[in-house]
Amino acid sequence: MGGIYLISIIIMGVSWYVGFTMQRRFKEYSQMPIRMTGKEVAEKMLRDNGIFDVKVISVPGALTDHYNPLDKTVNLSDWVYAQSNVAAAAVAAHECGHAVQHNTAYSWLTMRSKLVPVVQVSSQYVQWIILGGLAVLMFTQIPWVLLIGIILFAMTTLFSFITLPVEFDASARALKWLDSTQILVGDEYSKAKNALKWAASTYVVAALGSLVTLLYYISIFAGARRRD
Repeated sequence: MGGIYLISIIIMGVSWYVGFTMQRRFKEYSQMPIRMTGKEVAEKMLRDNGIFDVKVISVPGALTDHYNPLDKTVNLSDWVYAQSNVAAAAVAAHECGHAVQHNTAYSWLTMRSKLVPVVQVSSQYVQWIILGGLAVLMFTQIPWVLLIGIILFAMTTLFSFITLPVEFDASARALKWLDSTQILVGDEYSKAKNALKWAASTYVVAALGSLVTLLYYISIFAGARRRD
């Protein structure tokens, strides 16, 4: 049990460091101007990949960039959509990487999409079920409510790990296209690669954190079973 606590503390520290570094890198690279806005980068990447039924739109907020496969839209946050810099180009191309995945029926994205409804339901209730399961354990030593919560939490952990190849592949597609089109060259390209690396690292840390939390709940359940 103590080992899990230690690992959790380490992951929290790593998570803070990765998030802080990512924001610092994106802020730095947003000061490197290029000739195209994020919107123009996204539209060109879609055209170059033969995708003409996906719209590029602007959405409010920061770090709200995403691809929506349901309505086929590349949603770019205000600063990415309108600005012309390395960071905006990297983000726009990455999100279009997801559109290319969708268009080519990339297997990991398909699997992830099928899990979305399950995860949406489980994430709504898992916290309360686990809290209820822990409360029941305190007074009755009956572990089965907690087991239901563990199964639901396991679905979110699985989702986190399936997300990893999806994100890494989208970045790889984005970087390959940015390099082949020479939209970013030299130091611009290396900075975009670095920015996407740190962005992907946040998903890795989140997946590991979810796994450690899952193992913690499993250890509580196993301990209760041994005492039963």
